[in-house]
Amino acid sequence: MADPALPERRFMSVIRPLPLPSQEAMLTALAGHETLAPVRRIECAVADFSSVARGKLVSRDDWLAHAGCKLPSVLLGLTLTGGEPEAVFGPVLPESYADMHLVPDLSTLAPRPGRPGELSVVCEPAGALGGGLDASALSPRGALRSVLERLQGAGLRATVAPELELFLLERHPEQGLGAARGRPDSPARELAVEAFSLERTSHFEAYFDDLYAACEAWGIPVCGHAHESALSQYEVNFQPGQPLAQADAVWRFKRLARELAARNGFLASFAAKPFMDQPGTGMHWHVSLQHTDGRDWPHVFGLPDGASAPALSHFIAGLQAEAAATMAFLAPFDMSYDRIRLSDAAPSRASWGEESRSLAFRIPASSPAARRVENRLPGGDANPYLVMATTLGLGLLGLLARQAPGEGQALPATLASALEALQASQPLRVLLGDPLVNAWVGIKRHESAERNRHADPRQHWDLRHLTEQA
Repeated sequence: MADPALPERRFMSVIRPLPLPSQEAMLTALAGHETLAPVRRIECAVADFSSVARGKLVSRDDWLAHAGCKLPSVLLGLTLTGGEPEAVFGPVLPESYADMHLVPDLSTLAPRPGRPGELSVVCEPAGALGGGLDASALSPRGALRSVLERLQGAGLRATVAPELELFLLERHPEQGLGAARGRPDSPARELAVEAFSLERTSHFEAYFDDLYAACEAWGIPVCGHAHESALSQYEVNFQPGQPLAQADAVWRFKRLARELAARNGFLASFAAKPFMDQPGTGMHWHVSLQHTDGRDWPHVFGLPDGASAPALSHFIAGLQAEAAATMAFLAPFDMSYDRIRLSDAAPSRASWGEESRSLAFRIPASSPAARRVENRLPGGDANPYLVMATTLGLGLLGLLARQAPGEGQALPATLASALEALQASQPLRVLLGDPLVNAWVGIKRHESAERNRHADPRQHWDLRHLTEQA
């Protein structure tokens, strides 16, 4: 039971539920996919806090009848390993485990790659759960939608482009994790870092062919890939686009990358630091803003004469102001701080400036119309919806308050200190709502405590669970 002495603001949410689509809209969306063959099943997929895809496959008729599907609300409070934190169940999420509705966003309806007659749709949770809490209050995707509404209210829109790193790995009985072979029957394996090697990349052509084809089916705007600067590490680039669609794309991409790797006989991992002597895994986001009032020069961060606009530094100042608290989202596991602590082109301060890849908030060389900031803090293990919600939301707050950037404080060295900062962060509570912040802190503290009960937590928790789920 929730403690009645706890402040009422724990149930204050800024997230509005996604509206239920009409039957007519659902039938129209299905018709666009039934020109060649009937649709038999629809996969309702929802992102949890760890950005793992959860959900249910339902028949076409059931999907139409229920305008989506239902799942138990217990899902919203579970840890990565299925734990039920006492700080979440009762204080935040009612223990009744009432069903929640998975509301489909019809704009994301697309064929499931390699599954004729099946579609997949991105959903958001909704429905009253008791105690004044709606399931939407714990939706990372809903949190991003809420921030985008704030941005729209300020007469702005964002264009973003992610860059996502991943490792292609195998588990070896004696050596543990190591570089993957391109085919299970191939003797060739990367033994030392072969940065930007086209020859090594060619060993994985069949995998990347499958991945590009699946991305095309789901509208994921992948535009290139290359071997990165760590053992068996690759970077995938995305075309610029709108934030919600791009966050959907990254979330779906991580799932496809893992599923298709398993079918090809190896693992795709977004764990932040699988090798202590190698660079970690990043998820970098390039962000620019545009005015929406039809002015001749819509670009917020650049001036026509080529200089950066003051708005760019205000935006960065907003990111700096809550950098310590935001790290709880951008580096969501204990392992994530190995990437920060053992820095190799991963920033350890909330620094900013031009060009250098050691900076947290980098301004790449660009034309004034393409002036942007690159947020280099998120790891590959971060939830893309919360990365975008915090980046755009805090940047907007800095812009509206005309904050001035500083040199940048040192970032938290541990998850525990980042969670303390998040718990106390009023700006992030304003942007994301108390239920989401409180649930996140409770889940992450539970995971960390479970991890640290092991004598060797890196081997027995980090690599066991994060290699395949981060």
